[in-house]
Amino acid sequence: MKNISIEIAPRTFEQFERDIAAIRKDFPDIDVLNIPDLLDFEIRSWDAARIGVKYFENVVPHIRAIDFNLREPFKLIPYFKKHKINSVLIVTGDKPQGMTRMVYRNSCLELIRIFKKEAPEIKIYAALDQYRSSFRQELDYIEDKRVAGADGFFTQPFFDVRLLEIYLDLLKDYTVFWGISPVLKETMKNYWESKNNAFFPPDFQPTMEWNANFARRAIKSISAYNSSVYLMPININTMNYLGQVFKER
Repeated sequence: MKNISIEIAPRTFEQFERDIAAIRKDFPDIDVLNIPDLLDFEIRSWDAARIGVKYFENVVPHIRAIDFNLREPFKLIPYFKKHKINSVLIVTGDKPQGMTRMVYRNSCLELIRIFKKEAPEIKIYAALDQYRSSFRQELDYIEDKRVAGADGFFTQPFFDVRLLEIYLDLLKDYTVFWGISPVLKETMKNYWESKNNAFFPPDFQPTMEWNANFARRAIKSISAYNSSVYLMPININTMNYLGQVFKER
């Protein structure tokens, strides 16, 4: 296993710092902090990253390309350099519901090029969505991102080891963090299936036991390819989940 990344959403600065400090103390093998930029929260990912770098050497805030006027100088690059934020995950971004905030007609490719040109020392990650389209279309899209300047990729969560192993083999020469996210409610399963076209195996159960067992199986497959894992414990007790996943390590 190369790296283990954890995604933590910054609801408040105080809670965010408590959470990441506890993770760093109890699970030292987790060495990459991933910070989503969620429209429901007031704290932007790059603001939380200033706290993250106190605990993690590798902090990866998400940036939505559609939130910025890329015809103007991109002001976050000096901010990244000042606060020693050495990585970024660039996505295009979904339009906000109701269009209550300004967005721009940008793609992630444009912002990736800007970062690569103006801050080549910052590692650039892009998204890989295995449910978005066909294998061929998604592989072509990640190649476009690589050519634009992406150094690696973070995937959507996998829920089936068979699908994960197909992608592991297809992308064995790429730097990829393979996503795993626990699903503990049928409503959340329905969300992933209906909104994201996710695939669940026939034996899936919305229990902690099933999800922890799946995570261990997935991590074993990822380790066999000497690749990296991306844990996304969304809306659950993160420490309990990590304790279940890593109890046999």
